[in-house]
Amino acid sequence: MTILNDFTQVLTIAGSDSDGSAGAQADLKTFMARGVYGMSVLTAAVAGNSYGIHDSINMPSSFIKNEIKDIKDDFEVSAFKTGMLSDSEIIHTVAEAIKDKPFGTFILDPVIITKHGAMLLEADAYQTLIDELFPLADLITPNFYEAKKLSGLNLENKEEIIKAAHKLRNLGPKNIMIKGEHSDDSISEVEDYVLLEDGQSFWISEPFVKTDHINGTGDTLSSCIVAEIAKGKSMEDAIKIAKTFTYNAIKNEIDVGHKYGPINHFIKDDIQ
Repeated sequence: MTILNDFTQVLTIAGSDSDGSAGAQADLKTFMARGVYGMSVLTAAVAGNSYGIHDSINMPSSFIKNEIKDIKDDFEVSAFKTGMLSDSEIIHTVAEAIKDKPFGTFILDPVIITKHGAMLLEADAYQTLIDELFPLADLITPNFYEAKKLSGLNLENKEEIIKAAHKLRNLGPKNIMIKGEHSDDSISEVEDYVLLEDGQSFWISEPFVKTDHINGTGDTLSSCIVAEIAKGKSMEDAIKIAKTFTYNAIKNEIDVGHKYGPINHFIKDDIQ
């Protein structure tokens, strides 16, 4: 029997999606696809399928604290992410538990607004997320609508997107990735903007894919970045790899579910 020493370990702090398409399940599939060992701290559980979400429940804060403590006490996590944090109490609990950065590089996927523009957080939770977690983040990955709300700008052109990234960095995160709009079928490219800690910036794009199999795209992108950072990639390289990996997972559909299905984490690629 061969034992692999020093196996790269990563963590997601997120909700559970019962249909496996998003949340911690999408994160763990991405971690495995990118060759790292993934662990999860569950903050909530959702009952749903490809037709929609039908019930949900939050984990008690005491349980979340114990989950995080048990990971701290045993494992050597190199990078981690947060996903859905449902309310102010959960956000505060997580912030207090990670403020000393015990798990390395922190990628924050600010699950605030859906890709179609629907608000997911109440006003107090939204502000708690900004006040307590943004300053701890090494990278935030807001979607187009989240970046609009966070910056107060309409993002009608590239100049406004660049301005928004600088406004978001003033909230505390070291690096910013504003994901491009992809809710309009007339779009031919999904173009993201990245502002790095050292002031460098770049645009990155992939073709728009018209499909109903897009559940978990944001989770996949952020967890792929976590995996690549943990393996030693730079922030820029990790973001570029994650963009390509996520595009390939969308482009190569799998037939799972009857309506809004998952993306394909099983796609084989040669991304290094």
